[in-house]
Amino acid sequence: MTRVGLRGIRAHLGRFLMSVVAVLLGVAFVAGTFALRTMMSATFDRIVDAGTVGDVYVRGPEVAGGGGPGGDQGPVSGTTRSPIPLSLTDRIATVAGVTDVVPDISGPIVLVGADGTATSSGNGAPSFAMALEPGDPSLSVAAGRAPRGPGEIALESSTMAASGLSVGDTTSVVLGGTVQQATVVGEVRFGAPIAGATIVFLDPKTARQAYAPDGTTSSIAVYADAGISESTLADRVRQELSGASGVQVVTGDTVRTETKDQIASALGFVSTFLLVFAGISLFVGGFLIANTFQMIVRQRQREFAMLRAIGASPTQVFGSILVQAAVVGLLGSGLGIGAGVALVAGLRVVLDRMGMELSGEIPLDGFTVVIALVVGVTLSVLAALVPARRAALTPPVEAMRDDVATHDRASVLRAVAGGVLALAGVGAVLAASVGDLSSPGPVLGLGAACLLLGTLMLAPSAVPGGLRLLAAPAAAALRPLGGLARGNVTRNPRRTASTASALMIGMALVGAASVLAASTQASTRTIVDSEATADFLLQSATRDVPADLASEVSGLPGVGHVDTLHVGPATVGGRDTFVTGVDPGVFDHSLDVPVDSGDTAALASGEIVVLRSMAAAQGWAVGDTVEVTGGAGSREVRIGAIIDSRSLQGTVIAPQSLFDAVVPPAQGSINTVFVEVAAGADGEQVRAELTAAAKPYVVVSVLDKEQFADRLAEQVNQILVILYALLGLSIVIAALGIVNTLALSIAERTREIGLLRAVGLGRLQLATVVTIESVLTAVFGTVLGVAIGAGLASTLPTVFADQGLSTLVVPWGQLGVFLGVAVAVGVVAAVWPGVRAARLDVLEAISYE
Repeated sequence: MTRVGLRGIRAHLGRFLMSVVAVLLGVAFVAGTFALRTMMSATFDRIVDAGTVGDVYVRGPEVAGGGGPGGDQGPVSGTTRSPIPLSLTDRIATVAGVTDVVPDISGPIVLVGADGTATSSGNGAPSFAMALEPGDPSLSVAAGRAPRGPGEIALESSTMAASGLSVGDTTSVVLGGTVQQATVVGEVRFGAPIAGATIVFLDPKTARQAYAPDGTTSSIAVYADAGISESTLADRVRQELSGASGVQVVTGDTVRTETKDQIASALGFVSTFLLVFAGISLFVGGFLIANTFQMIVRQRQREFAMLRAIGASPTQVFGSILVQAAVVGLLGSGLGIGAGVALVAGLRVVLDRMGMELSGEIPLDGFTVVIALVVGVTLSVLAALVPARRAALTPPVEAMRDDVATHDRASVLRAVAGGVLALAGVGAVLAASVGDLSSPGPVLGLGAACLLLGTLMLAPSAVPGGLRLLAAPAAAALRPLGGLARGNVTRNPRRTASTASALMIGMALVGAASVLAASTQASTRTIVDSEATADFLLQSATRDVPADLASEVSGLPGVGHVDTLHVGPATVGGRDTFVTGVDPGVFDHSLDVPVDSGDTAALASGEIVVLRSMAAAQGWAVGDTVEVTGGAGSREVRIGAIIDSRSLQGTVIAPQSLFDAVVPPAQGSINTVFVEVAAGADGEQVRAELTAAAKPYVVVSVLDKEQFADRLAEQVNQILVILYALLGLSIVIAALGIVNTLALSIAERTREIGLLRAVGLGRLQLATVVTIESVLTAVFGTVLGVAIGAGLASTLPTVFADQGLSTLVVPWGQLGVFLGVAVAVGVVAAVWPGVRAARLDVLEAISYE
């Protein structure tokens, strides 16, 4: 029977083509995701290996989770740590076996390129400066020389190419919050691609003045003489520094392993995100494959009955269908692996043009190949199980019939099960929306899954009524073509529902994303309008507004009051978080936030203000005392107020004096500057003065409240574009499903089509009937999908109101566009089947069996 199955594929290769394409697209995403992650890991591993070549590292203890704004800005940024004294370098240099000691002196910088704009890859990569230490073996001067004074800089090779500058050019940099002129005196080669980072090199003295004015550093790299192991040197350095408190001595291998693990964890999120969409595409593809096999089994019913009549057992027939499914899966997976590699190659070119260079060849290891093949074959076999069972149970007496019996009615059992699932889903959604649950998110997710699966099971029962309603305009306006199309799509409810369900899933996700994005944007605007009372805000693309600019703005004519928001990492009450340092009067001039308990005026007494979310999580109340610990020190402080704010960056708001006492300057940054126009001053004139003051700093923007809200909304739009692009893959597969169903349906109705042509139906009319069938199927799936997706997303503002999603907006215009897209998908999907139907020879079609 294996031969029978293989011959069946060869004899009907065209029928299986769309199933192969569906597997190809889904597997391409899976293989591409694994290959991209491996390539990105290799890139960052090379950066780690090239940037941390020390044999031993001396560093401070970890104080807070993650590198904060303005914190560790080196090429291999990792955990924020307490600084250690630079004076330790002299003691370390005296240890036997030490050849070089290189402290890590680095921090943020803005480089103005040859075109007068800030040099940036545009992909979120950092921009930082480093001290070019003479003994640092990880760097080499490729052209020119090393910087020798405050007016000189050197550029990493990729940074020089991106900036358009050359050795000898003069430009500007924003260093330490000050705009300075600088001459490019050298080009420095790093040992690996830098993934789009902007790296500037300074002479050691200038770097220390800018980034280590307090005489501290984040870590010190130690290099050993030849023949001395890392562990031996670490023991010697540890013994030398045994009296120094708060100092860790670890081997280079330890640091490299820790950093690579951190990067792997971060890339794991990217992989998971992409694999979720690959899973969606494969799930949608499963409908296409199942539908294809169902129709092929139906068309070959007499063939299977004949096999049963001549002695084939049900198991043998069942196995022959699964063999065909496995071959489709293998072929689609093999092509999908190649398509995945091609996808990554194209993405690599795009990233390279955006300034993010990835290293190494595109990897294709055995693990990726095996996973891709297993996923593709398993999907195909599972999708074919039900059709294969139907073929296996075909009674031999079917071979004696002139016509094949097709029992394609909506199953009562299936409808009942679907109804139960849908009701359970609605109940879970209502419980998450109006119930008092501590964690409503998982309940809402479970309810959404049950509702979607229930709808899929109920779809065949909804086809007759739903499609008659949708087809009414076409049936009335295009007689008799609309009526013929309506009869064709309602004749086989299961087939139509299965075809439409693939599109329904994609459209449900797209509809939910649209409602969520619109609601998020509206909620953000509401928060900005209600909480921000200042007239203007200053923010930087580097998330660090220069301190000199903040000081300059205070002295401008027409400016009434200025508040700066400093952000930095700290540990509060044993929990790692970000602390916002403010002037005690910020809630009188720039922010108006809801106060749950206490009084924000307590900031003036040195107390802190805590957001409701953190207070609830930690069980804090007004009057409690907590310890605030940062890289610069520790303080016991009292909680003076608990607020419910959505606009502040940190979960703890501290007076500026407390912030400066616990957060080192190198780990803090000015996130936002609020500006209030003086009474009687011209707002537009003040804005012009602010813009003129910010212009030399290149990356600082002057925004009013509306523009600030627009900027936040634009970030949501960017995420939405990515979601649409990824979900578009599932819609493409669903469109292929419509094409496949129509093509197989036309083959099944060949004799019927011939009779229609014989009684006067023209080619164009026939093509119109096929097009109407396609559009009705696409619109049916879209209406169901958008209704479910938009309905589920509409509950999110109720469920996640505490996280700031407070306003529900249904983008009716966008949802209408999706309906238009469905019509377009239906028309396009009908082109090939329609042409094929129109070209059938009338006599041959009539005599077709």
